[in-house]
Amino acid sequence: MRLDRFLWFARLAKTRERAQAIACDGHLRIDGRVIDRAHAPVRVGNILTFALHGEVRVLRVESLPARRGPAPEARACYQELIVATGANVSQAARSD
Repeated sequence: MRLDRFLWFARLAKTRERAQAIACDGHLRIDGRVIDRAHAPVRVGNILTFALHGEVRVLRVESLPARRGPAPEARACYQELIVATGANVSQAARSD
């Protein structure tokens, strides 16, 4: 499945155009490889790492969605591995 379609179907991007922008800006990684194209293939088991809305998201692809369905169906397509927000990072720095 194309990366931009996965991001849109999994409701990680509000529009397909925004999903293409996320994929093409060069800040997204699939299994550690920098991706700069929307048509990069996504497969079950891939690890996606990218910044979205001021936080770093690390996701494992659990299944490939067949459509852009409701949010619970979309969330079942991936598993959050790490969520690091700016507040969490600054709090961690203060505790050290």
